[in-house]
Amino acid sequence: MTATTVRARTVDPVTVEIIRNALTSAAEDMNATLIRSAYTPVIYECGDCVVALLDARHRVLGQSAGLPIFLGNLEVCTRFTEERFGRDVWRPGDVWVLNDSYLGGTHLNDVTIFGPVFTGGALTGFTATRAHWIDVGSKDPGGSMDSVNIFQEGLRLGPQKLVSAGEPVHGVLDTVRTNVRFPYPTMGDLNAMIATIEIGQRRLSEIVERFGARTLLEASEEIFDQTERLERAVVREIPDGVYRAEGFLDNDGIDLDTPVPVRLKITVTGEDIEFDLTESADQTTGPVNCGAAQAVSACRVGYKMLISKDVPGNGGSFRPLAVQVRDGSVFGARPPAACQWYFSHLGLLIDLVSKALAPAMPERVAAASHGDSMIVQYAGTDPRSGRDYVSLEATLGGWGAWEGGDGETALINNVNGSLKDMPIEVFETRFPLRVTEYGIRADSGGPGRWRGGNGVVREYVALHDCTLSLWFERSVTPAWGLFGGGDAAGPEVVVNPGRPDERRLLKCNGLRLRAGDVVRCLTGGGGGYGPAARRVVELIDADLLDGNVSPAHVVREYSGRRTAVRH
Repeated sequence: MTATTVRARTVDPVTVEIIRNALTSAAEDMNATLIRSAYTPVIYECGDCVVALLDARHRVLGQSAGLPIFLGNLEVCTRFTEERFGRDVWRPGDVWVLNDSYLGGTHLNDVTIFGPVFTGGALTGFTATRAHWIDVGSKDPGGSMDSVNIFQEGLRLGPQKLVSAGEPVHGVLDTVRTNVRFPYPTMGDLNAMIATIEIGQRRLSEIVERFGARTLLEASEEIFDQTERLERAVVREIPDGVYRAEGFLDNDGIDLDTPVPVRLKITVTGEDIEFDLTESADQTTGPVNCGAAQAVSACRVGYKMLISKDVPGNGGSFRPLAVQVRDGSVFGARPPAACQWYFSHLGLLIDLVSKALAPAMPERVAAASHGDSMIVQYAGTDPRSGRDYVSLEATLGGWGAWEGGDGETALINNVNGSLKDMPIEVFETRFPLRVTEYGIRADSGGPGRWRGGNGVVREYVALHDCTLSLWFERSVTPAWGLFGGGDAAGPEVVVNPGRPDERRLLKCNGLRLRAGDVVRCLTGGGGGYGPAARRVVELIDADLLDGNVSPAHVVREYSGRRTAVRH
């Protein structure tokens, strides 16, 4: 397959569908390789990773399930590398690495590894994978909640080779090994990612050998065009106009008293749509900034949830979408801005897409979700083994309701997609802490004709002296309701609840815990949809029986309903 234009397509529809599914299967094979080969639970249990196949023009051919916020911009890494070094830089047997926050858009822990695919001596395309590494040498183990510049956040790598013509580049590998706190599992994850690239190269080559380069190119162009037509048809149904929404992060982790505004303007003109982020906050001192590539990715996630949620992403996706990002803003960070917790304003942005377009497409939108990853991180020396450790967990929460359905309870936030929470058994085996409670946080979802999903309660007990770091968000702008639906409860974290030394906080970095200290985390719910007075009594009964709501909540939020009297 080459980058040349196909003038007349002769590929038949059946072959197009076979190739479409073959590309998706190849990506899923890559993802399975990574998850089964990884060394750290954040990848093999939680699935904090993604893979994609790209064509020779850096367009997505196939991708696995994974983190939506990753899937929107893997092609940025291959395209930037080519722009910097030239088209001739690609060689068979090469594997590259990149984690620069201003290029890839994410924090330094999210490492992208990619490589070219050659078939018959011609560049066929690329395979790419991105995964979270547990440590990249930041000033604090795992990552800092109070970093103020990129240099405190760890090893920053521009595009460079890990493997050259099939041979390891030992200088780069040694640089990685000597700059991370946990070299053994980190190098294990790195090698799993390289193996994933090699699997993708093999699978894409097999597809080319089976169908031929020209047929694959024709089929890909047809898939891209089909996707574009489907998306433009939906955009065309939205009334022309300007739509706006705004929300606020609690703070940037440094100035705890100043919320960070996120403002979105959407302009619809015919079958084209533009997302304008330029009125959002300037880049902050604290680590809630991101590179422009990641802002574009978040806009794509919000767009796809409304425009083409059932169509797999590919090189034809997002052709109707344009994104405006202001350089020097929280969405277009310039060095040396801190970027460690880049996803908080992105999750808010994704919810704001639905809020802005709700008047124009009420049947497609949902109320806001809990919206953030709600990170809990412990670090210390495991007394069972004498080895240092760092844990990292994203905590589940509630999603917003929509026309015809309640919001989902205990799901990961919209940024993370198919990311899973860590099983208690795995957590307690790997780390010297105990989980004493894990359940649904009743009454946390917003009331409405359709109720918002509930958040969760997760409580830990430290079994030894260690440190705690937290990144919980969305208390200033908790999940809002739509069309008369109520807002949800926001997050809470209590250290040593009910004791004289009780502390309430949402963010902290390296807080010292003693053996026996308790950390109780409560995540927010999703917003409600439609007035609570219109909720069907039988649904309220079911909620009471299932423990989703309490009798007091029913009396308070659904007053006048006969269920409140019966119960």
